[in-house]
Amino acid sequence: MFDSKTRTVVVVGAQWGDEGKGKLVDVLAEQADWVVRYQGGANAGHTVHIGDTSFILHQIPSGILHPGVRCAIGNGVVMDPETLFTEIDELVA
Repeated sequence: MFDSKTRTVVVVGAQWGDEGKGKLVDVLAEQADWVVRYQGGANAGHTVHIGDTSFILHQIPSGILHPGVRCAIGNGVVMDPETLFTEIDELVA
């Protein structure tokens, strides 16, 4: 998917967020340098499974679980600080 000609991939949904964008982003993140979440709020959610462990993410981009992938949260995301810090604590643990 990523090569010298394809440097950026944008995943955009058209069904109010219920179409599985997070899962697709997680698959694409294996080959990415950056994953940027650019819109949405804390009500969003996607589950990522790694072996027998499941991670439920609401605010942090799903690419965070891949080594070497940097994640950013853009200015179009509606932040809930309590949810964000809880999610960070759970990922660190």
